[in-house]
Amino acid sequence: MKFTIIGAGAIGGLAGAYMTRAGHDVLLVDRWAEHVAALNEKGMFIDGVRGEMTVPVKAATPDQLSGDLGVVLIATKSQHTLEALRQILPLLTADSAVVSYQNGFNEPDMIALLDEHGLPGKDIIIGSIPNYGGALVDPGYIEFVHEGAIQLGEMSGEMTPRLKEIGDALSALTEVQYSDRIWGQIWAKEVYSAQVVFSALADAKIRDTLGVERYARLAGAIVKEALEIADANNIDIQAFDFFDPANYRVKTAEDTKKLLANIDHAIWLLKKDQDNKPTHNFKKKGSGIWWDIVYRKRPSETRAFAGKLIEFGKKAGADTRLNERMVGMIYEIEDGKRQLGFHNYDELEAYAAEIGKTLP
Repeated sequence: MKFTIIGAGAIGGLAGAYMTRAGHDVLLVDRWAEHVAALNEKGMFIDGVRGEMTVPVKAATPDQLSGDLGVVLIATKSQHTLEALRQILPLLTADSAVVSYQNGFNEPDMIALLDEHGLPGKDIIIGSIPNYGGALVDPGYIEFVHEGAIQLGEMSGEMTPRLKEIGDALSALTEVQYSDRIWGQIWAKEVYSAQVVFSALADAKIRDTLGVERYARLAGAIVKEALEIADANNIDIQAFDFFDPANYRVKTAEDTKKLLANIDHAIWLLKKDQDNKPTHNFKKKGSGIWWDIVYRKRPSETRAFAGKLIEFGKKAGADTRLNERMVGMIYEIEDGKRQLGFHNYDELEAYAAEIGKTLP
């Protein structure tokens, strides 16, 4: 099976490198010309939780694509998904397979775009959630930040031969978990990610934000509201590795205590791999949103997934005020109108109390 991975950053780059090393035919595609040149000249250099290695890979810029792309994994930032899909439309057929391989509620929009161009979107698009993490540090250089499984599923919920083939190839990188409810899994990731957005309000390590009880309580309230948005949209939220939605349906002080223990355990799961590598000084110390704002100095994908969550909430008549205030702070930070810092948590905490959303 041939693979074309659009977006050779951390998520796509790690998948492509490990699949290439396992013998699969993989082409990594990225619009960052310096990155593509470095990949072709020196290979993909990876360090982090699994140590150092260099993998010779094939890479190209989008304008160099032609012919049969094989299975396509779109691993761009969420806000660039449709742009990436439009670029390859002339090379797709009714028999193509395109995996949405990133954060965000992208699948329905991808299906609609294909339908507009006379292609059977529901038959082509496959949903996924890559739960491992990394960072594109420099051209040709990716840091593997934390381990995690991949959820993979047909939008119809069927288990198909192509799904198994794609999963077998991706298992060269990490465990693949097949889902017959991938849309519920995608929603779960975005609901959970509300606290990831929260963690990026300060220039600090995850342990200094979500790892502090006071801030974890506030993050829990934000995810609780996000979960209520999913409920208002009649979404059957699915649990995954370190997220059980039941923990966020807080009603009592005892429920809050259990939730805080769950958040603490999730942080431990995400960071234990780094703790086992004390000799490596990890460059990515926060979330992907933090990485974009602080290290790459560019807009994060907050608008593309947390922003969409709020849109879903408004359409369904759900209360989105706490998530709106938090996301608005991120936008202001990205626009240079607000500074990163713990003062943002003070402000958000006061607002949560004002609107009666503090956890018991």
